[in-house]
Amino acid sequence: MDATHSTAPAGSARAAILAAEAQINQVIVGKPEVVRLVLAALLASGHVLLEDLPGVGKTTLAHALAQAFALKFARIQFTSDLLPGDLTGVSVYRRDSERFEFVPGPLFTELLLADELNRGSPKTQSALLEAMAESQITVDGQTRILEQPFFVIATQNPTEQAGTFVLPESQLDRFMITLSLGYPDPAHERLLLAGVERRQMIQSLKPCVSKAQLLELRDQLSQVQTSASLLDYVQRLLGATRQDPALRFGLSPRAGLALLNCSRAVAFLKGRSFVLPEDVQEVFIPVAAHRLVPRDLGQQSRAIAAELLKNTAAI
Repeated sequence: MDATHSTAPAGSARAAILAAEAQINQVIVGKPEVVRLVLAALLASGHVLLEDLPGVGKTTLAHALAQAFALKFARIQFTSDLLPGDLTGVSVYRRDSERFEFVPGPLFTELLLADELNRGSPKTQSALLEAMAESQITVDGQTRILEQPFFVIATQNPTEQAGTFVLPESQLDRFMITLSLGYPDPAHERLLLAGVERRQMIQSLKPCVSKAQLLELRDQLSQVQTSASLLDYVQRLLGATRQDPALRFGLSPRAGLALLNCSRAVAFLKGRSFVLPEDVQEVFIPVAAHRLVPRDLGQQSRAIAAELLKNTAAI
């Protein structure tokens, strides 16, 4: 792509998103890369899985995002006895009208925090899978369309195994990216300890992006251009995952589309109307790692993804 013949996207909508990003970074201090990738997933109509220890800011991030984007927020604490109806809603018989009335569940929201997702049973996880994949749910044989935007931030603790259910590949594939906040560095941790309480900060955040602006930007994201050479690079990365003997199987075409869409969102946030290889490199590990299954369980998929990225030529 010849940058001299491309114009950077502009307008009030992008300025509003950058303002929202700045506000969120005041709450989630020292993690600008994570915040930007979460925003990229939101713009690209994806979902986010946060794998982390308790207490590092996952719930705070979700609350801050909902506040800055004026999104209706709901939280579900997954447990082993949680039922699909607890997510989707149920039909309740009303004696006064002598008819069943559907009572919507927490899935009927705009930003959903699915906390400790891997504590839910496979049957309950599948109810969330339909919502994430199709933006709809089925109850009593009737399909109901969810509100738009519908954005899921799910969490799971990778170090805690008791009472958890491993997420199947089909569920993991519905997440555009997987991220980890991790511990703050000493300087930013000092700011947290000495600063204003995070809940108070979230309440003071001012909505920067309207629902209409967000939906418009989602529709326009496909206009961020990808050159033939850029697509060649993406295909080389996909091919490398499929040929690596350390992996059971490589990335699917759907994963390739997720990689492209997330790269477009990152390019847009940087003020460009075209994607560069460095945009793809920035998102490749978060997009790919949770979709890769090592043959040797002792290996880490993120390390394999990093090695593939390092060894695949961009030109």
